[in-house]
Amino acid sequence: MPVVTLYLSRLQKIIGKTNKNKIIDALPFLGLDIEEQTDQYIRVEYSPNRPDYATDVGIAAGLQGLLGIKKGISKLDIKKQKDKSFLIKTSPAVKKIRPHVLGLVAKGSNLDDEAIRQLIALQEDLHFGVGRKRRKASIGIHDFDAIKLPLQYTAVSKDHKFVPLATQNEMSVKQILEETGTGQDYSGILGTGHNVPMILDANGNTVSFPPIINSALTTISTKTKNLLIEVTGNDQSAVADTLSVVASALQGLGFTLYDFKTDLKSSSDYLKTRTILLDPILVNQTLGLQLLPSQICMMLQKCRLDATAKGKKITCVIPRFRFDIFGPMDLVEEVALGFGIQNLGPTLPASVSVGQKSKTTLELDKLSQILVGLGFTEALNSSLTSKQVLYDHTNRDSQNLIEVAESKSQEYTILRDSILPGLLENLSRNIHETYPQKLFETGTVFSKGNPIKESICLACLSAHKDAGYTEIKSILQSLLKTDSNIECKTKTAESPMFAKGKTADIVINDKKIGIIGEIDSQVIDNFKIRVPVSGFEIILSGSVL
Repeated sequence: MPVVTLYLSRLQKIIGKTNKNKIIDALPFLGLDIEEQTDQYIRVEYSPNRPDYATDVGIAAGLQGLLGIKKGISKLDIKKQKDKSFLIKTSPAVKKIRPHVLGLVAKGSNLDDEAIRQLIALQEDLHFGVGRKRRKASIGIHDFDAIKLPLQYTAVSKDHKFVPLATQNEMSVKQILEETGTGQDYSGILGTGHNVPMILDANGNTVSFPPIINSALTTISTKTKNLLIEVTGNDQSAVADTLSVVASALQGLGFTLYDFKTDLKSSSDYLKTRTILLDPILVNQTLGLQLLPSQICMMLQKCRLDATAKGKKITCVIPRFRFDIFGPMDLVEEVALGFGIQNLGPTLPASVSVGQKSKTTLELDKLSQILVGLGFTEALNSSLTSKQVLYDHTNRDSQNLIEVAESKSQEYTILRDSILPGLLENLSRNIHETYPQKLFETGTVFSKGNPIKESICLACLSAHKDAGYTEIKSILQSLLKTDSNIECKTKTAESPMFAKGKTADIVINDKKIGIIGEIDSQVIDNFKIRVPVSGFEIILSGSVL
């Protein structure tokens, strides 16, 4: 999850009419987790679906609502520009590469070092989240006074040269893509064509090479008074969402926003508010409250939304940068935040049935108790993991991996098909703890199919200087014998995760249900574990369960 550093004196100045203790107490009720706190600053973790919280001005706006200092929507005030040169002309050639572009001009404020740092952090968070690693959208922030309008968004050859940001020497596009870090990381977005997108000013100077890098000509600093914001991408909605968040942050920093036209529309046309109808009955039934429509409107206004009761419905006005709000249930959550999560009292649901554990859960509990008795500690890992942990570090074939579409985190992109890699990662994070370390986990693994197949598995690892095949096999046999009086056999096998000659398939009634052995030394080195490790993993579905 992304983290932002908030300097308390600066935040207090932006919010106004409050003290630092009230600010700190209110932060968790915005959905912000406090990671670190000192007398000068506080570091908070925010949800990727609220990128407006990547800056202190965005968080300040939310706190102003909860603390009752300001209520209602914070509208984007984008002034129409009579100057016809405030225009981005798009050439037909670039539409085949990266078709969408929007822009704004922000004037009349000052940037200090902290504001610049936060804008850059916001830019990168938007690139990774909404922009999907710059594929859907990428941002350029420029010194407006260094640019001659109008702009041209066009396609140029890879022989085109300019001085990239943070450098002093002119480079060709080909050199930038092959020799710079950002070029190597993001060149794949542009495909293998001969031309690339480029934004040029009226003098023919390069402004930006999206989505790779800006020109050094437009570098911003604390002396910059006026900014040009351009957002390009392959997804019009993502481009508009991204621009709306940046525009909101700049308006919060005191800039006056001016419209910028593309060939078809003004950028402001894409940044308009939208309305959603909310039924008060849904709110009260979901939250267990009895709020009047007028009270619900007040709670929504505290969350910096506009709301008006009309008849039996409430009309809610949503700013463009709140694209995390999809429908009425999201508004119910906003009402809960406005009401105060701490003020919601627990109640027992009306029900004529009595809940109880399923047979599967009871059996898993029994297995867990046996393993705890054998000296193991239970771990609980996510079903989502990374390709590096699941396949690269374990030397396993990734041909059948199941990848999550458009994941918001690099660490959680793959559905696991084995539990053991996650336990090895647990060991890698505990290398400074005493040994022996013995871990187990029961959980769901996934394999390709239509639909995707789910199985419940159990995995165990033992890590210490004398860990070996004999020990882990005795653990397996004791577990199955104690739990279900099951006799298992082992048959010599090979697996890339396990050491050769010290690996076996686990067989029950002539059916393979798992694998056991000593973890391969290369795998141990990949996870930077310092002692030998042995382990096993069995499929419980259809065998023990």
